[in-house]
Amino acid sequence: MNLHINGEARRFVGVSTLAELVVALELTGKRVAVERNGEIVPRSQYPQAALADGDELEIVVAVGGG
Repeated sequence: MNLHINGEARRFVGVSTLAELVVALELTGKRVAVERNGEIVPRSQYPQAALADGDELEIVVAVGGG
């Protein structure tokens, strides 16, 4: 599957949901926000949020600090 993540074209095999993508990107356990095709996807919907070839995703990872 071809996805555009933060403006970069990426190819994934065996990834069909946002939850699987978070694992593939090694973001498990991190605070992330995902926008798919212009709409924010609530974290509770990641397991059901199916991805389609060509989806445009913006992924933001929260970074703590002081």
